[in-house]
Amino acid sequence: MPTSNPRLLAVKTLSKISNGAYSNLQLNQVIENSDLSSKDIGLLTNIVYGVIQHRLTLEYYLNHFLKNADKVDDWVKELLYSAIYQMEYLDRVPDRAVFNESIKIAKKMGHDGIRRLVTGVLHQIQRNGLPSFNEIKDPIEKLSIEYSVSEWIINELIDQLGKDKALSILESINEPSKQSVRFNSKLITKQELVKKLTDEGYEVEDSKLVESGLILSKKSASYSQTFKDGEMTIQDESAMLPVESMDINAGDNILDACSAPGGKTTQIAEHLNVDDGGNVTALDLHDSRLRQVKKNAKRLAVNDVLSTKACDARKLDDFYEDEFFDQILIDAPCSGIGLIRRKPEIRYEKTINDVNKLASIQIDILNSAAKKLKIGGKLVYSTCTILNQENSDVIDKFLSENSNFKKVPVVSKMDVKLSDDYLRIFPDDFNSDGFFVCNLVKTGGE
Repeated sequence: MPTSNPRLLAVKTLSKISNGAYSNLQLNQVIENSDLSSKDIGLLTNIVYGVIQHRLTLEYYLNHFLKNADKVDDWVKELLYSAIYQMEYLDRVPDRAVFNESIKIAKKMGHDGIRRLVTGVLHQIQRNGLPSFNEIKDPIEKLSIEYSVSEWIINELIDQLGKDKALSILESINEPSKQSVRFNSKLITKQELVKKLTDEGYEVEDSKLVESGLILSKKSASYSQTFKDGEMTIQDESAMLPVESMDINAGDNILDACSAPGGKTTQIAEHLNVDDGGNVTALDLHDSRLRQVKKNAKRLAVNDVLSTKACDARKLDDFYEDEFFDQILIDAPCSGIGLIRRKPEIRYEKTINDVNKLASIQIDILNSAAKKLKIGGKLVYSTCTILNQENSDVIDKFLSENSNFKKVPVVSKMDVKLSDDYLRIFPDDFNSDGFFVCNLVKTGGE
């Protein structure tokens, strides 16, 4: 029988995630199989993502109160992490409610010894307070624990951006994410969508970053009838920037070389017209992921200008003639360091080796796609990371090997700041995802 206890479900969800489950998939499955109210879904989601987001901090706190932590069951530690998270970060949740619910969960999932352990730890925290970060002498380790980010990421940010900017980014990534959507210009105007959403009870603000974006609050955008009708789709503001920079003509033949799940593909498709010969080809390695692209395109009523192909973007010679596409978008596979506000596991799972391997893949994709672009065509390269190794370093290497391409300034419809012909958005700039966009034009043959 489904449970209606969001705190119990949070502990069970966190336990599965700590053993390798994907947070978004696991959480969605739990919500679908529960009978939670929308308020309790909000609490469950908050606890799950909050514990993941602050995991290094919570581990540091708990280790001061829990002897032999390595001998304690994972679910017990997740229960204590979730309790500390609620006590420290959720102002509207009284400590007594956290105590009572945590002890009930300990009894339900464990035995009397577990109940006594949980009760004892929580009472110690209440009496003594949480330990100060000032006990940590190493400055990078201190930042790592305080902001719950792996040390290598902090070192890279400081080396590349300076300490002040790195600290500003660290402070921003534990703030709540905004909920942004893109209106579908094929079906509705922005003004009409705002009115419909307001009538449904949403609070709506204009995006300060992208022309196509709106910021919603009060409830999940996926509940809106306008989402179901395809009049809008959920997409981070920063992720809309690459396509906004493309200057698409209705009859263009465009390649989206790394398409799934299709947010940018459908954004491109909005500007194409099948009667003019417009088409966007969506590539992905796997048919299963392309099915999601097709599903999104159908909901947004742009499937008439969509083609899909399951293939490796590094091997385009096997499928397309040279100079086949008018424009190409490469939203390259990357470490995702710019996403760590919304996808907090990234901050623990990725390594510098991953970054270097991905940079090699990115170069291979660029070299493969370059030959398929018509002379005079635009190639847009973007990532959702903020590290130079996958951004400006990749572009510099590509240009050193391809003299028939040149950088051109990235034009933003909202006049977002530029940096050395690149558009770089950091998580603290607009409280959105970190993103990188570079526009290249093909000036001649090989």
